[in-house]
Amino acid sequence: MMKRDVKPIPLWRALLFMPGDDMKKISKGAGMDVDAVIMDLEDGVAINRKDEGRSTVREALQTLDFGQTTRLVRINPPRHGWQASDIHETMEGRPDGYVLPKVESAREVQNISHTLIERELYMGLAPETIKLLAIIETARGVVNLREIAQSDSRLVALIFGAEDLAGDMGAVRTPEGWEVFYARSKLVTHASAFGLQAIDTPYVDIDNIDGLKAQTRQAMMMGYTGKLVIHPKHVDPVCEVFSPPDEEIAKAQELIRLHDENQNSGSGVFRFEGKMVDMPMIRAAERVLARARQAGKID
Repeated sequence: MMKRDVKPIPLWRALLFMPGDDMKKISKGAGMDVDAVIMDLEDGVAINRKDEGRSTVREALQTLDFGQTTRLVRINPPRHGWQASDIHETMEGRPDGYVLPKVESAREVQNISHTLIERELYMGLAPETIKLLAIIETARGVVNLREIAQSDSRLVALIFGAEDLAGDMGAVRTPEGWEVFYARSKLVTHASAFGLQAIDTPYVDIDNIDGLKAQTRQAMMMGYTGKLVIHPKHVDPVCEVFSPPDEEIAKAQELIRLHDENQNSGSGVFRFEGKMVDMPMIRAAERVLARARQAGKID
């Protein structure tokens, strides 16, 4: 299958989880100017509060001002039989997208997409208004990444879930993360191959900001475009890592300017700061500028 164009959506640097049954916390998230808030109906809501969670999320979507923040809802996995209710009740609030947990096959993504087609038609929304993000957090999901990544045009991001994956494999989580490195690398590769955003696993040590920055920096260097966040204090450090410094932005701008000049004059490869420049370097510079625009550092 041909690689498709990257979706015309903002790059999400930090995606903040909020429990779906806690209006106070959702309100706080809505006012933080974070790139995306994920109102969680899965792990963040107890089994006996699922109905309350759905109604709270619907109310939040209908009444809160999220500003420029993308409004996402994580629904429950298909095995529980709650997905239809999750979508039916929260679609009234017109979220920007749904986060699908524990995705293991292309069919799971397609089933949700078909459900959304019907709801969009009923509500008078344009096709594919509602986007999908798939969390890969089981061994079967990792094995089936190729099929999942190209499953549906509504899919805009792959998300890596290290904690559940380690549990599914029987692996022991370590600070170095070598037990999940293969899957982490495979996910970002498939996201890039099929024009999807790659969102890294959350950092679970709430007070270890240095560790958070180190893990986020590694993810950024691997090609990840953003990271899940489970505590508000992690938002700024994650955004900082994914926001390129001024000197890096200036270098990328100059590199692209020189590339355009050389293209217009009929030249191909050229030298920049002692190195021969080719298209991989130009694409890397374009990614820097895309992160800079999301950070509000350039227009």
